[in-house]
Amino acid sequence: MNEKQLAEYYERDENMMILVFAQWCVNNDLDPLELYQKAYPQQKLNESLKKTVDELVVPKAESERIPDQSVLAVLEMFGNSDLAEAVQEAIAARP
Repeated sequence: MNEKQLAEYYERDENMMILVFAQWCVNNDLDPLELYQKAYPQQKLNESLKKTVDELVVPKAESERIPDQSVLAVLEMFGNSDLAEAVQEAIAARP
């Protein structure tokens, strides 16, 4: 496997992580862009996240359930511990 293939695999996997996060947010009545901004207030709008939300996320009623542990594991796998922490806080804040 060459560097270009490795980069493509990483980007594809990163896009899948973004989709899992965004869909989990929608399924749990949360705004993915807002939650991302809470985790990373110093960053400007994440264009990959916005594109995913606009083009790939489906309405809650059309989505399969994404377990909390799955979204947390995917975020941690990509080193998004601040975002995982924001997700954990959202989970803890449920009634």
